[in-house]
Amino acid sequence: MLSSSTSTLRFHQPTRGPRRHPLPPVSHQIRLGVASRRRIPQRGGTVIRALDAAQPFDYESRAAGLLEDRQRLKIAIVGFGNFGQFLARTFARQGHTLLAHSRSDYSSLAASVGASYFQDPHDLCECHPDVVLLATSILSAEAVLRTLPVHRLRRNTLFVDVLSVKEFPKNLLLSTLPPDFDVICTHPMFGPESARDGWDGLPFVFDKVRVGDCPARRARAEAFLNIFEREGCRMVEMSCAEHDAHAAETQFLTHTVGRMLAMLELQSTPINTKGYETLLRLVDNTCSDSFDLYNGLFMYNKNSTELLNRLEWAMDSVKKKLFDGLHDVLRKQLFEGSPHAPNTNTVRK
Repeated sequence: MLSSSTSTLRFHQPTRGPRRHPLPPVSHQIRLGVASRRRIPQRGGTVIRALDAAQPFDYESRAAGLLEDRQRLKIAIVGFGNFGQFLARTFARQGHTLLAHSRSDYSSLAASVGASYFQDPHDLCECHPDVVLLATSILSAEAVLRTLPVHRLRRNTLFVDVLSVKEFPKNLLLSTLPPDFDVICTHPMFGPESARDGWDGLPFVFDKVRVGDCPARRARAEAFLNIFEREGCRMVEMSCAEHDAHAAETQFLTHTVGRMLAMLELQSTPINTKGYETLLRLVDNTCSDSFDLYNGLFMYNKNSTELLNRLEWAMDSVKKKLFDGLHDVLRKQLFEGSPHAPNTNTVRK
């Protein structure tokens, strides 16, 4: 035992540095979605370590994913005929949830594009879609709309129509739907035939008739319009009245000429010109649509009657010009070139 005079001996354990815990691999960090800065518990204190340069990429990719999720919509297509199915294929490819309803049973066709089909409109509305897309024929639009139990929908649901005339559905939707519902009138100026190679560069006309002054409702409207913008459509914002004035010439005239040519039963020949082949394609394109569509373009666009009158006047004017020229030729042959024609220069005595 040491005496008290002897200095007390102290034995010190060797000092160990803090144990370092290596970071997991970068791929593991990104997979776990860790924060941009991370606390790593250690002996002797807390050390803040910044992750490597891959972390901003992870943040941006997750932010883009969240944005894309917010732009995905639940869309109920009312009228799942040829045009409704045509639109549904693109909607589904972009990742939107699809519901479908029609007077005919299209359950198998709806399933083929990943849409849930509802024969009863009450069941459809109880699914609370973000958007109700009216894709019926023009002639049946009003009757179908009035069968929808809109009281089962959320009170600010967005209604969109894709009819080929615009003032009629605008007035119909505004007069039928509750005032809290949003309304956008649209017209994709293409169809299954003209857009068989994609929608890029094709015109899409729209009029934001009524969209609530709320960030969520504005974002929903933009998300729907973005469906067509993403496909490369030429987005044309235009009033419904202006659309109908233009459509009478661009669409109704085209359908009228195509159906007139169809009545001639034109056939391809061994000596087709480019112009003649264009006419044959016009017949095919217009007559592939139902007569109900053509009839609707006439009945529900007040500009169509005037255009028919102008078309008739134009045809009469061309015929008159042709026959007037023919009469002049006949007169010359009869009275100048024929030996039996009287000599008007001879003075009778």
